[in-house]
Amino acid sequence: MTRALLAFGAIAALASPAAAQQVTIDSGAVTGVTAEGVASFKGVPFAAAPVGAGRWSAPEPVQPWSAPRDAAAYGPDCMQNPLPGIQPGSRPMSEDCLTLNVWTPKPVKGAKLPVMVWIHGGGFVGGSGTLPETDGAALARRDVVIVSFNYRLGRFGFFAHPALGKDGNWGLMDQIAALKWVQRNIASFGGDPAKVTIFGESAGGESVSRLMASPAAKGLFARAIVASGGGRDDWPTLADAQAKGQAFGARTGAADAAALRALPADKVLGSLALMSKEEDRYSGPMTDGTLVPANADAIFAGGKQARIPYIIGSNDDELGFIPAPFRAMVNGPVEKALGTAAATVKAAYASEDEANRRLGGDAIFAEPALAFGLSQARAGAPTFLYRFGYVAEAQRQPALGAVHASDVAFQFGNLPADATAADRAAAKQLGDYWTNFAKTGDPNGSGLPVWSRLDPAVPQLLSMGIAATAMAPATTPALTAIAAARNEKK
Repeated sequence: MTRALLAFGAIAALASPAAAQQVTIDSGAVTGVTAEGVASFKGVPFAAAPVGAGRWSAPEPVQPWSAPRDAAAYGPDCMQNPLPGIQPGSRPMSEDCLTLNVWTPKPVKGAKLPVMVWIHGGGFVGGSGTLPETDGAALARRDVVIVSFNYRLGRFGFFAHPALGKDGNWGLMDQIAALKWVQRNIASFGGDPAKVTIFGESAGGESVSRLMASPAAKGLFARAIVASGGGRDDWPTLADAQAKGQAFGARTGAADAAALRALPADKVLGSLALMSKEEDRYSGPMTDGTLVPANADAIFAGGKQARIPYIIGSNDDELGFIPAPFRAMVNGPVEKALGTAAATVKAAYASEDEANRRLGGDAIFAEPALAFGLSQARAGAPTFLYRFGYVAEAQRQPALGAVHASDVAFQFGNLPADATAADRAAAKQLGDYWTNFAKTGDPNGSGLPVWSRLDPAVPQLLSMGIAATAMAPATTPALTAIAAARNEKK
């Protein structure tokens, strides 16, 4: 158990006794708990259990219940293998995992508080909406309603086969179903369905941009925040995904939809040893032509995305945690994707050592954030670009910045017990920007360093570092070279 988890448990143990709180939604009444001014409702189903005929099907409505449903504890996590760098939840795993959680300071209709819906990361193969650092109570105390949810992962969430029709992005369908639930029900928790901000990190951040590019999600949210979401990668086509699905069906002796849905869950999940082989990996999210019409960066470049207020950024040392001997495992595929331009890109760095250290993070996270931000700004939407570089004092090391996902606890204000005053000030600042944005569509507010809108003519970003928070140039020679190489290939 990590120090952060231990600290969170200690805080929870000291919390005041919880009082019951009841709210009625479209499927029945739910009973949550109130502690320290925030009512929480956990494990609330937003779709029917995707089991039996529901496996690899679009999410179906929940069957209503008559007696009040207990909503004091999280529901199960979705099926997943434990993976390095992806923190699992503390709940048991189940295919029956489509539940969400709500934190609200005013659980009454008519309060019309802004709503922030969190989409967790984990590479679309892991993660959970139940992690301690993404508990929504601290953010909710800022007069916003927080929602988190689970969505199907790995082969359960992203799998295509000709027998299943022309669909495969089941996990994205779950995300859309959760957002539709928010539109129908969030007013009962004091939220305003017209002021919904979706925000996510890593795969959750990429999901945010994909939802902005999906016709199926139109009108379900009004603002968006992408943290370390990447998104310039090409997802496989539906045909490619179906070919992998057919290969999986052949190996497991399941040739039709009924046989596939009858497979034991552990056989669908597979083992890490098997998934290390290319032929046994699930296809992943795919460009299916409908839910995901095309690559997200192409949709953004064409101005066909949701033109809404948008925050996007990355951390200043995303992959700095990777030891030097293993950097080639990340940089190799990046260089291959850059093709003949790889040498030019590497030459744009100050040294070979810097290129080896920075290339992966720049190509996977920083350059895509700039590209998506510029497209959104050119479309006329208020756009705010950032780089997060604050490192908690207890975790500082020479030549190591803010690595991937280290910002999440700061976003939610859930810092460990040994956090310093400076750490807490950094979390407050980030929380102020995020909640101001959810309330008004602009992150700026009293007492905060000014965050200027992204101007494509002179692109700048807000640099949130250890020493200061201030506007800074958004481009570097390396990012310019990466963008040129990618745009030429497109």
